[in-house]
Amino acid sequence: MKLPRGVTGERLITVLEVVGYVVIRQKGSHVRLQHQGPPTHTITVPLHNPLKTGTLHGILTEVALMRCTTVDSLVDRL
Repeated sequence: MKLPRGVTGERLITVLEVVGYVVIRQKGSHVRLQHQGPPTHTITVPLHNPLKTGTLHGILTEVALMRCTTVDSLVDRL
């Protein structure tokens, strides 16, 4: 599936919160989120507007691997 263009960091954080991630801290324009379920997983999301497609793809791929889901199912939520 093709990645959507124009996705903001705030929109991605909202989607990750629905999947079960919680904001644990923010420093400048970067937000760290953590998923508490086994295994614990931490990821950093930049608050850029819009996110570059490579950054978006990297974050979605990492989350999909850790949560045993597909990138396409995460893209559908965006």
